[in-house]
Amino acid sequence: MRITDRDIFDFSVEAELFAGRRAKHVRSAVQYNRFPHAADAVLFAVEELSPELLLGAFLEIDGERYGSDEIRRLYNRRDFPLSRRTAPKVQ
Repeated sequence: MRITDRDIFDFSVEAELFAGRRAKHVRSAVQYNRFPHAADAVLFAVEELSPELLLGAFLEIDGERYGSDEIRRLYNRRDFPLSRRTAPKVQ
């Protein structure tokens, strides 16, 4: 799913985060975390996962999947409700 600043997004809903490397011919374990709020999952993904894990990560909310690009867009939105470790990128 492609998300923009104009899309309505509820950061307060429960979310699941799946993180794993995308590597050809190499199997790697998938990291799974459940968060009470999507905002917590987005913050964790961007600020705590290694760049390699974030690249293969996706967020699942009510059956909708958001890939690493969408996770970064959510983090950089003006309406992101949590304090960021880094300043959001200007879009």
